[in-house]
Amino acid sequence: MAKMLYHNQLIDRENVIDIEDRGYQFGDGIYEVIGVYDGNPLMLDEHLERLARSAREVQLTLPSSISDLKNNLEKLVKVNGLTEGIIYMQISRGAAPRWHEFPNADVSPITVAYTRAEERMTDVEDQGATAVLTEDIRWLRCDIKTLNLLPNVLAKQKAVENNAIEAILHRNETVTEASASNVFIVKNGELYTHPANNFILNGITRRKILQLCDAIQLKVNETAYSIDDLLNADEVFITATKLDVIPILKVDEKVIGSGKPGEITKRILQEFRTLY
Repeated sequence: MAKMLYHNQLIDRENVIDIEDRGYQFGDGIYEVIGVYDGNPLMLDEHLERLARSAREVQLTLPSSISDLKNNLEKLVKVNGLTEGIIYMQISRGAAPRWHEFPNADVSPITVAYTRAEERMTDVEDQGATAVLTEDIRWLRCDIKTLNLLPNVLAKQKAVENNAIEAILHRNETVTEASASNVFIVKNGELYTHPANNFILNGITRRKILQLCDAIQLKVNETAYSIDDLLNADEVFITATKLDVIPILKVDEKVIGSGKPGEITKRILQEFRTLY
Protein backbone atom coordinates (compact mmCIF):
# COMPACT_ATOMS: atom_id res chain seq x y z
CA MET A 1 0.00 0.00 0.00
CA ALA A 2 1.20 3.52 -0.82
CA LYS A 3 2.38 5.67 2.08
CA MET A 4 1.36 9.19 3.05
CA LEU A 5 2.83 11.72 5.45
CA TYR A 6 0.48 12.53 8.32
CA HIS A 7 1.54 14.43 11.44
CA ASN A 8 5.22 13.83 10.56
CA GLN A 9 4.72 10.06 10.34
CA LEU A 10 4.79 7.88 7.22
CA ILE A 11 1.64 5.75 7.41
CA ASP A 12 -0.49 3.66 5.06
CA ARG A 13 -2.47 6.00 2.86
CA GLU A 14 -5.98 6.47 4.19
CA ASN A 15 -8.81 8.74 3.12
CA VAL A 16 -9.55 10.05 6.60
CA ILE A 17 -10.28 13.62 7.64
CA ASP A 18 -11.60 15.10 10.87
CA ILE A 19 -14.89 16.84 10.09
CA GLU A 20 -13.72 19.80 12.18
CA ASP A 21 -10.39 20.17 10.42
CA ARG A 22 -10.21 23.88 9.60
CA GLY A 23 -8.77 23.10 6.18
CA TYR A 24 -11.95 21.16 5.40
CA GLN A 25 -14.37 23.70 6.86
CA PHE A 26 -12.71 27.05 6.14
CA GLY A 27 -9.92 26.40 3.65
CA ASP A 28 -7.78 27.55 6.57
CA GLY A 29 -4.42 26.23 5.47
CA ILE A 30 -1.64 26.31 2.93
CA TYR A 31 -0.25 23.89 0.37
CA GLU A 32 2.45 23.13 -2.18
CA VAL A 33 2.69 20.90 -5.24
CA ILE A 34 6.21 19.72 -6.10
CA GLY A 35 7.15 18.05 -9.36
CA VAL A 36 9.15 14.82 -9.23
CA TYR A 37 11.41 14.02 -12.19
CA ASP A 38 13.42 10.80 -12.37
CA GLY A 39 12.77 10.28 -8.66
CA ASN A 40 13.96 13.75 -7.63
CA PRO A 41 11.70 16.51 -6.26
CA LEU A 42 12.54 19.51 -8.45
CA MET A 43 13.27 22.82 -6.69
CA LEU A 44 12.14 21.37 -3.35
CA ASP A 45 13.97 24.02 -1.34
CA GLU A 46 12.21 26.79 -3.24
CA HIS A 47 8.81 25.21 -2.66
CA LEU A 48 9.46 24.86 1.06
CA GLU A 49 10.69 28.45 1.24
CA ARG A 50 7.38 29.57 -0.28
CA LEU A 51 5.47 27.31 2.13
CA ALA A 52 7.16 29.02 5.06
CA ARG A 53 6.24 32.43 3.63
CA SER A 54 2.60 31.39 3.18
CA ALA A 55 2.55 30.19 6.79
CA ARG A 56 3.84 33.53 8.03
CA GLU A 57 1.30 35.46 5.97
CA VAL A 58 -1.67 33.56 7.46
CA GLN A 59 -0.15 33.42 10.98
CA LEU A 60 0.16 29.64 10.95
CA THR A 61 2.96 28.06 12.97
CA LEU A 62 4.54 25.18 11.08
CA PRO A 63 4.34 21.97 13.15
CA SER A 64 7.89 20.94 12.24
CA SER A 65 11.06 22.49 10.91
CA ILE A 66 11.55 22.98 7.19
CA SER A 67 14.54 20.63 7.41
CA ASP A 68 12.44 17.83 8.94
CA LEU A 69 9.68 18.41 6.42
CA LYS A 70 12.15 18.19 3.56
CA ASN A 71 13.56 14.92 4.86
CA ASN A 72 10.10 13.43 5.27
CA LEU A 73 9.04 14.42 1.75
CA GLU A 74 12.18 12.91 0.27
CA LYS A 75 11.50 9.70 2.25
CA LEU A 76 7.91 9.70 0.99
CA VAL A 77 9.08 9.77 -2.63
CA LYS A 78 11.48 6.90 -2.02
CA VAL A 79 9.15 4.67 0.00
CA ASN A 80 6.45 5.03 -2.68
CA GLY A 81 8.95 4.34 -5.45
CA LEU A 82 7.85 7.45 -7.34
CA THR A 83 9.78 8.16 -10.52
CA GLU A 84 7.58 10.67 -12.33
CA GLY A 85 4.80 12.64 -10.70
CA ILE A 86 4.03 15.07 -7.92
CA ILE A 87 4.08 15.51 -4.18
CA TYR A 88 0.97 17.18 -2.80
CA MET A 89 1.36 18.64 0.69
CA GLN A 90 -0.95 20.75 2.82
CA ILE A 91 -0.92 22.11 6.33
CA SER A 92 -4.20 23.13 7.95
CA ARG A 93 -4.52 25.12 11.16
CA GLY A 94 -5.79 21.96 12.84
CA ALA A 95 -9.03 20.40 14.09
CA ALA A 96 -11.08 22.41 16.56
CA PRO A 97 -14.71 23.36 17.27
CA ARG A 98 -16.05 25.44 14.40
CA TRP A 99 -15.53 29.08 15.28
CA HIS A 100 -14.20 31.61 12.77
CA GLU A 101 -11.40 32.90 15.00
CA PHE A 102 -8.15 30.98 15.41
CA PRO A 103 -8.36 28.00 17.81
CA ASN A 104 -6.51 27.87 21.11
CA ALA A 105 -2.72 27.61 21.01
CA ASP A 106 -2.84 23.95 22.08
CA VAL A 107 -4.47 22.97 18.73
CA SER A 108 -1.75 21.56 16.48
CA PRO A 109 -1.60 22.23 12.73
CA ILE A 110 -2.12 19.09 10.64
CA THR A 111 0.32 18.14 7.87
CA VAL A 112 -0.76 15.79 5.10
CA ALA A 113 1.28 14.81 2.05
CA TYR A 114 1.06 12.13 -0.61
CA THR A 115 2.57 11.30 -3.98
CA ARG A 116 0.90 10.66 -7.32
CA ALA A 117 2.36 9.25 -10.51
CA GLU A 118 2.05 11.71 -13.38
CA GLU A 119 3.81 11.71 -16.74
CA ARG A 120 5.50 14.73 -18.27
CA MET A 121 3.38 16.64 -20.77
CA THR A 122 6.06 16.61 -23.45
CA ASP A 123 3.65 16.35 -26.40
CA VAL A 124 1.66 19.39 -25.28
CA GLU A 125 4.86 21.29 -24.51
CA ASP A 126 6.12 20.64 -28.04
CA GLN A 127 2.85 21.09 -29.91
CA GLY A 128 1.11 23.82 -27.90
CA ALA A 129 -2.44 24.22 -26.60
CA THR A 130 -5.33 26.67 -26.37
CA ALA A 131 -6.72 28.85 -23.56
CA VAL A 132 -9.81 30.87 -22.73
CA LEU A 133 -10.24 34.22 -21.02
CA THR A 134 -12.27 34.68 -17.87
CA GLU A 135 -12.64 37.31 -15.17
CA ASP A 136 -10.36 37.05 -12.14
CA ILE A 137 -12.81 36.85 -9.21
CA ARG A 138 -10.30 35.74 -6.56
CA TRP A 139 -9.49 37.54 -3.32
CA LEU A 140 -6.74 40.15 -3.01
CA ARG A 141 -4.00 37.93 -1.54
CA CYS A 142 -3.31 35.64 -4.48
CA ASP A 143 0.38 35.69 -3.48
CA ILE A 144 -0.41 33.29 -0.60
CA LYS A 145 -0.78 29.63 -1.59
CA THR A 146 -3.86 28.84 0.47
CA LEU A 147 -6.48 26.11 0.24
CA ASN A 148 -9.14 28.60 -0.92
CA LEU A 149 -9.32 27.59 -4.58
CA LEU A 150 -12.99 27.63 -5.59
CA PRO A 151 -12.55 30.59 -8.01
CA ASN A 152 -9.63 28.72 -9.61
CA VAL A 153 -11.77 25.59 -9.89
CA LEU A 154 -14.56 27.51 -11.64
CA ALA A 155 -12.07 29.07 -14.06
CA LYS A 156 -10.43 25.71 -14.84
CA GLN A 157 -13.86 24.18 -15.45
CA LYS A 158 -14.57 26.86 -18.05
CA ALA A 159 -11.33 25.88 -19.79
CA VAL A 160 -12.24 22.19 -19.74
CA GLU A 161 -15.72 22.89 -21.13
CA ASN A 162 -14.07 24.73 -24.02
CA ASN A 163 -11.47 22.02 -24.70
CA ALA A 164 -8.70 24.34 -23.53
CA ILE A 165 -5.76 23.65 -21.25
CA GLU A 166 -6.10 26.81 -19.17
CA ALA A 167 -8.25 29.81 -18.29
CA ILE A 168 -6.30 33.07 -18.41
CA LEU A 169 -7.56 35.51 -15.78
CA HIS A 170 -8.02 39.27 -16.01
CA ARG A 171 -9.04 42.02 -13.59
CA ASN A 172 -10.88 44.51 -15.76
CA GLU A 173 -8.54 44.75 -18.77
CA THR A 174 -5.35 43.65 -16.98
CA VAL A 175 -4.14 40.06 -17.39
CA THR A 176 -3.00 38.59 -14.07
CA GLU A 177 -2.24 34.87 -14.39
CA ALA A 178 -4.17 31.67 -15.14
CA SER A 179 -6.26 29.33 -13.00
CA ALA A 180 -3.24 27.20 -12.07
CA SER A 181 -0.27 28.75 -13.88
CA ASN A 182 1.56 31.97 -14.68
CA VAL A 183 1.33 33.65 -18.07
CA PHE A 184 4.09 35.13 -20.23
CA ILE A 185 3.78 36.97 -23.52
CA VAL A 186 6.48 37.72 -26.08
CA LYS A 187 6.49 40.90 -28.14
CA ASN A 188 9.31 42.11 -30.36
CA GLY A 189 11.78 39.69 -28.79
CA GLU A 190 11.03 40.67 -25.17
CA LEU A 191 9.04 38.84 -22.50
CA TYR A 192 6.30 40.34 -20.36
CA THR A 193 4.71 38.90 -17.24
CA HIS A 194 2.60 40.36 -14.45
CA PRO A 195 4.73 41.57 -11.50
CA ALA A 196 4.87 39.34 -8.43
CA ASN A 197 2.54 41.33 -6.22
CA ASN A 198 -0.64 40.39 -4.34
CA PHE A 199 -2.57 39.76 -7.58
CA ILE A 200 -0.63 36.63 -8.59
CA LEU A 201 1.11 33.64 -7.09
CA ASN A 202 4.84 33.92 -7.67
CA GLY A 203 5.20 30.47 -9.21
CA ILE A 204 8.34 28.46 -8.55
CA THR A 205 8.55 27.62 -12.25
CA ARG A 206 7.94 31.30 -13.06
CA ARG A 207 10.86 32.28 -10.85
CA LYS A 208 13.12 29.72 -12.51
CA ILE A 209 12.12 30.97 -15.97
CA LEU A 210 13.16 34.49 -14.96
CA GLN A 211 16.56 33.14 -13.89
CA LEU A 212 16.98 31.18 -17.11
CA CYS A 213 16.06 34.21 -19.22
CA ASP A 214 18.63 36.29 -17.37
CA ALA A 215 21.28 33.62 -18.02
CA ILE A 216 20.58 33.53 -21.77
CA GLN A 217 20.12 37.32 -21.95
CA LEU A 218 16.43 37.41 -22.81
CA LYS A 219 14.85 40.60 -21.50
CA VAL A 220 11.86 40.10 -19.20
CA ASN A 221 9.58 42.99 -18.26
CA GLU A 222 7.69 42.36 -15.01
CA THR A 223 4.86 44.75 -15.73
CA ALA A 224 1.10 44.68 -16.08
CA TYR A 225 -0.24 44.19 -19.60
CA SER A 226 -3.69 44.18 -21.11
CA ILE A 227 -5.98 41.66 -22.78
CA ASP A 228 -5.24 43.45 -26.06
CA ASP A 229 -1.49 42.97 -25.47
CA LEU A 230 -2.09 39.27 -24.84
CA LEU A 231 -4.18 38.72 -27.95
CA ASN A 232 -1.73 40.61 -30.15
CA ALA A 233 1.44 39.07 -28.73
CA ASP A 234 3.93 37.29 -30.95
CA GLU A 235 3.97 34.34 -28.52
CA VAL A 236 2.17 33.33 -25.34
CA PHE A 237 3.11 30.57 -22.91
CA ILE A 238 2.15 29.40 -19.45
CA THR A 239 4.34 27.95 -16.71
CA ALA A 240 3.56 25.80 -13.68
CA THR A 241 4.78 22.83 -11.67
CA LYS A 242 4.72 19.74 -13.89
CA LEU A 243 3.16 21.75 -16.75
CA ASP A 244 6.61 23.29 -17.16
CA VAL A 245 6.40 25.53 -20.26
CA ILE A 246 3.41 25.22 -22.59
CA PRO A 247 2.94 27.39 -25.69
CA ILE A 248 -0.55 28.87 -26.07
CA LEU A 249 -1.51 28.96 -29.74
CA LYS A 250 -5.02 30.40 -29.44
CA VAL A 251 -6.94 32.35 -26.79
CA ASP A 252 -10.70 32.11 -27.21
CA GLU A 253 -11.02 32.47 -30.99
CA LYS A 254 -7.88 34.59 -31.48
CA VAL A 255 -4.84 32.84 -32.97
CA ILE A 256 -1.61 33.93 -31.30
CA GLY A 257 1.20 34.91 -33.67
CA SER A 258 1.75 32.26 -36.31
CA GLY A 259 -0.46 29.75 -34.53
CA LYS A 260 2.58 27.59 -33.82
CA PRO A 261 4.98 27.39 -30.85
CA GLY A 262 7.30 30.40 -31.10
CA GLU A 263 11.07 30.29 -31.25
CA ILE A 264 11.59 32.11 -27.95
CA THR A 265 9.12 29.83 -26.15
CA LYS A 266 10.86 26.77 -27.58
CA ARG A 267 14.24 28.06 -26.47
CA ILE A 268 13.01 28.64 -22.92
CA LEU A 269 11.47 25.17 -22.83
CA GLN A 270 14.75 23.68 -24.01
CA GLU A 271 16.62 25.49 -21.25
CA PHE A 272 14.10 24.37 -18.62
CA ARG A 273 14.45 20.74 -19.68
CA THR A 274 18.14 20.86 -18.79
CA LEU A 275 17.11 21.15 -15.12
CA TYR A 276 15.94 17.55 -14.87
